[in-house]
Amino acid sequence: MTKKVILLVEDDELDVISVQRSLKRLDIPYELHTAFNGIEALQLLKGETEGSEPGFLPDMILLDLNMPRMNGLEFLSALRSDVRLRGILVYVLTTSNEQADRSITEQLGVSGYLIKPMSYGSAYNRVDSMEHFVQFHLRNILTGNEAGL
Repeated sequence: MTKKVILLVEDDELDVISVQRSLKRLDIPYELHTAFNGIEALQLLKGETEGSEPGFLPDMILLDLNMPRMNGLEFLSALRSDVRLRGILVYVLTTSNEQADRSITEQLGVSGYLIKPMSYGSAYNRVDSMEHFVQFHLRNILTGNEAGL
């Protein structure tokens, strides 16, 4: 299996840690890049950040919707309007169960819409629950078995 290049656009550090831990446990070759909002993600994709590669194109983007500066919907709209970037697979990973968000992301061509678990008894349980959730879905996505999602 070839190494998958993933861009995680997520402002919650605990969720970033959960995704990182999940990827390490999957035993699947990957390269993870992170951005904490839509502006940072677009700058990375366009080679406008220090140390970023010009022409950087990940295999997929894991995208949170609720972020500061530029939220996920604004980012997704900008991504789809760029000829070079519009074909990247995007999986929304969010706490939003709003039908409006689902409809807009569907119109913008997302590959999947995954709702993160929202209730956690403690910070530890939150990381643990999120990690198991992400690990299950990432395994399916990275191995091409996401049809059941």
